[in-house]
Amino acid sequence: MTGRSGEGAVLAVLAFGNFIVGMGAFVLVGIVSPIADGLGVSKADAGIVLTTYALAYAVLSPITGALTGTLPRRVVLVTALSIFALGTVLSALSASLLMLAASRVIVALGGSMYGPIAAGIAVAISAPERRGKALATVFIGGTIAQVVGMPFGAWVSYHFGWAATFWVISALTALGAGVMALAVPRDIRFQAAGLGTIFAALADRRTMFATAFTATMIAALYMVFTFFGPLIEASVGPDPEIRTGFLMLNGVGAVIGNLVGGFLADRIGSWRTLILICIAQIVIMPLFSIVPLSFLELAIVIATWSAFSFAFIAPQQARVAQFAPEAVGIVLSINAAMIYIGITVGSAVGSRILGWYGLEALGIAGGLVAVLALAHLVASGRPRPA
Repeated sequence: MTGRSGEGAVLAVLAFGNFIVGMGAFVLVGIVSPIADGLGVSKADAGIVLTTYALAYAVLSPITGALTGTLPRRVVLVTALSIFALGTVLSALSASLLMLAASRVIVALGGSMYGPIAAGIAVAISAPERRGKALATVFIGGTIAQVVGMPFGAWVSYHFGWAATFWVISALTALGAGVMALAVPRDIRFQAAGLGTIFAALADRRTMFATAFTATMIAALYMVFTFFGPLIEASVGPDPEIRTGFLMLNGVGAVIGNLVGGFLADRIGSWRTLILICIAQIVIMPLFSIVPLSFLELAIVIATWSAFSFAFIAPQQARVAQFAPEAVGIVLSINAAMIYIGITVGSAVGSRILGWYGLEALGIAGGLVAVLALAHLVASGRPRPA
């Protein structure tokens, strides 16, 4: 690929794929209650479905990165979305919590193939001074899924049943696979990587410690985000239209935060940007423990928290790429695994805190883990210059 216009077209197509994956993976956040009611389980148990996806993604992402490291990028992207579509169909057909959780493993297989490769392509085709913006552009598909996809999925679930949400996503994913086949060029240059590359990356303690910060930060965020729907209900009631509106507000904040995160990473550096984000989370997350909040208070807290949450991904991806420029694809796969390790830990611990102490404890717990994340970031230090 050559030229800024060609680069922009590829980034836009990759962003569309991330929109599909983001919607398919995280629509569960908005439909925990319908799933719990439909399958006759508790909300805490229904949250295990998201934990299952996250754990599977964490395990599979480095493996799929190594096994597909020498294949053409377009082939892997199309295969990834095809697997994602198959798993989503099985989710729609699930008649038990166990079957639904098993289907999410297949969905995670597809997602774990797509996300790191999309980020790797963004790094490969962009100049170092535009890397934060390029990563933010690709990731914005996932944040737009927060604005449109997740609220729409929740609306479909409350009006037509939670299985209908998965049928819609499976159709969209099939469309996405077709778009990748037609629009992604064959000749994108990339770093070929195999099992040797991943073992070398895992042996680099400094890089792994810096990458593990992703897991610490995401764990803090998902102690709240896993039960976002019930937290909204605690303040404004169970009306699905109002809940959808707040989910859309969360998405608007996510889009703004994603763009600002990429901009700041290019201007003041990824490390300083991440310091700012950690401090903001330490202040904001405990506010979720002051429930019920008024309509306006809840809107302000959600918009601000969402912006600072989604500002995190682009600068951290740019940062870990600088730690290992000779193995960007594999390190981004490991970073993606860390995202889902964080989701696994955060959602699992959040489930236990919800069961033991109630919704009011989630925000305080998340804020305390954000303090740990700040300490982790400071200890891991700055990457070497690009």
